[in-house]
Amino acid sequence: MHLKEVVLGVVLLMQACGPLSAQTPMSGVSDAEPPTDPPGLLRRLAQKTREVNAKVQDLGAPVMGFIGAYYEDHIQPVAESYVEWASNLRSSMLDKIQITIGNYLPL
Repeated sequence: MHLKEVVLGVVLLMQACGPLSAQTPMSGVSDAEPPTDPPGLLRRLAQKTREVNAKVQDLGAPVMGFIGAYYEDHIQPVAESYVEWASNLRSSMLDKIQITIGNYLPL
């Protein structure tokens, strides 16, 4: 049970930190000249975040494949039966309403 929570937490963290790490500005550093001082804490943190994000995305593909297969095998057949039931109920209700209105309308 804890593994599911950890995987969900990592996926949510990846979704939240991915755009932030990609948009991290590196102020004072141009493309032409390398930084003269060693990378600061924020730069190292941004780099580590990118590395972890890449690892999680590599791990995420098999996990998402497993989730998709589980959905197709276990959830979709049950959901389809409920969708079919609701569709049949709707069509029978519409038929009953049309018949009732047809009985009350004089020709």
